[in-house]
Amino acid sequence: MLSGKKILLGVSASIAAYKAAFLIRLFVKQGAEVKVILTESAKDFVTPLTLATLSKNPVLSEFIDNQEEGTWTNHVELGLWADFMIIAPATANTLAKMAAGVCDNLLMAAYLSAKCPVFVAPAMDLDMYKHGTTKSSLEALVSFGNTIIASGTGELASGLEGEGRMAEPEEIVSFLEKYILDKSPLKGKRVLVNAGPTYERIDDVRFIGNFSSGKMGIEIAKTARNLGAEVHLVLGPSSITAELNGITIQNVTSAEQMFSACVEHFNLSDVSILSAAVADYTPAFKADGKIKKSENSMTIELKKTKDILHTLGHSKKENQVVVGFALETENEENYAIGKLDKKKADLIVLNSLRNKGAGFGHDTNKVSIFSQKGKIIESELLSKTEIAQLIWDTIIEAYV
Repeated sequence: MLSGKKILLGVSASIAAYKAAFLIRLFVKQGAEVKVILTESAKDFVTPLTLATLSKNPVLSEFIDNQEEGTWTNHVELGLWADFMIIAPATANTLAKMAAGVCDNLLMAAYLSAKCPVFVAPAMDLDMYKHGTTKSSLEALVSFGNTIIASGTGELASGLEGEGRMAEPEEIVSFLEKYILDKSPLKGKRVLVNAGPTYERIDDVRFIGNFSSGKMGIEIAKTARNLGAEVHLVLGPSSITAELNGITIQNVTSAEQMFSACVEHFNLSDVSILSAAVADYTPAFKADGKIKKSENSMTIELKKTKDILHTLGHSKKENQVVVGFALETENEENYAIGKLDKKKADLIVLNSLRNKGAGFGHDTNKVSIFSQKGKIIESELLSKTEIAQLIWDTIIEAYV
């Protein structure tokens, strides 16, 4: 859920600042990129070195990075960079500054520049938490559109028992995940994706295959998961060990196995994206053992495999969306448009092997997306993560 998310974490001067280290670790473990702003007083509670080591980014505190060189920290850029800003712990002092718009440190400047959702996890002693000014600050922050992660009840630094204890790092992560899921455009949707090559067995040691790595389909599946979908990924042979938590993976080898897996899960799917490089032909006869080299030539009889996109496209219901891929080397657009009609797909994503940096094995891709109305989008050369997001943006805008 947090994979690929950019999180700006503000840490203010509270004994609970030590929890920031655990929070960063949890975010990073889930694949988020974390940058930390530490107020000057917070350095008395947790060191910049600790948080920099855990976040794998320099910890920021000052407006001026280097007085002699005249370099500075661009707080506006920080506010625009983040997908989410979290201030944890947020002291009574920081809450009051946020409510009043007092901009006297880097954390406040970044907060006032943030365009992303802002979450606040208060931490203070019981009397401070119950004080009318703190309540007013929290009410003001909510009225500005910020989200409060409620403090817990327990033993406080003063020795008192009561409210004011900062939410535990695990609770903050769960809170953010729930927030993302509730706002996710694919919440409640079931998505089927196939990816990778298929290997068509000749004998016990040889096969017919292709150069597909499965990268594009895996990114499509990950993006769907991050958008809140329940994802079933049918994956052909692939050496990629990606972060696929939260995705149901069904490993297959042959075109027949991939066909059976996709048909099995299709009826329960709202959106099916068929990005796999499935073999068009498979050996008519599979030899047992290893075929020995004898003659100067060998003929292998091939038969057509079952067409997954054609089968699903012709059997889809009115509320189902089917997206196919076309990898071409010539006359690309005509083939893509023809595939739309013949296979009854809603969209076709066209790759051309003539585009440098696109297609099999690359971390980048360049695509054109076609619908029954013609070309919708033609992308630049982008990372496959960005292409996956572009594909989902197109689907969501048109169908979801």
